[in-house]
Amino acid sequence: MDGFTYTNIFATKGIEYLAIIGFFLLLIPFWILLTRKSKSPEQGQLSSSLITSKALRIPHGIFFSKFHSWTFLERNGLAKVGLDDLLLHLTGEVNITHLKQPGQKVKKGELLTQINHHGKSLHIFSPISGIIQQANELLTEEPELMREDPYRQGWIYQIKPAAWKADTNTHFLAEDASKWAAQELIRFKDFLSISVNQHLPDPSQVVLQDGGELVEHPMAELPPEVWQDFQEQFLT
Repeated sequence: MDGFTYTNIFATKGIEYLAIIGFFLLLIPFWILLTRKSKSPEQGQLSSSLITSKALRIPHGIFFSKFHSWTFLERNGLAKVGLDDLLLHLTGEVNITHLKQPGQKVKKGELLTQINHHGKSLHIFSPISGIIQQANELLTEEPELMREDPYRQGWIYQIKPAAWKADTNTHFLAEDASKWAAQELIRFKDFLSISVNQHLPDPSQVVLQDGGELVEHPMAELPPEVWQDFQEQFLT
């Protein structure tokens, strides 16, 4: 046809344009993947900054007492004791004051040790009766082990049990322990609303996240009076 000109794009610059378009089409999936990966650490940090029942570590085989201490019978017949994960989530990092020495006897429900956080303290009671074999000396230099690994490296005492079966009969184990910890978390939220209103001039300083979830270490900045209330209602 007169006046009509056909241009083959593959014989011109058109092939370069197609190559550029193809490159961007290939780039899009990688960009989406990288965006998702970059978001996940932030999402992980957000979830780890809240205390939920699902986030609590409740290993099977460990006996949990109502004093928020735990015990585990080893193959050698000795039992280790320590602080449960919920208590450590609530208080934040604490250090230990050993109140028992190797060779001393202790009874179930008797004062075993004391945990401290910036001048505030809580008394911890023994989940079992027996004779103290040794204290975990690692906690003197690395108290954070209690929070990071409470059921292995973070144990507090090793005890030779005097009445293992009778002492652990009232403790929580496996699924029962998980249900109890979830109930304790709910009870703590109710406790906070009452104790904080009594002891803080501005209760709005303590808030829950959207959805009613607790922020990590809610007791860390609360006054000694709230710690004392907590002692009486949760640990005694």
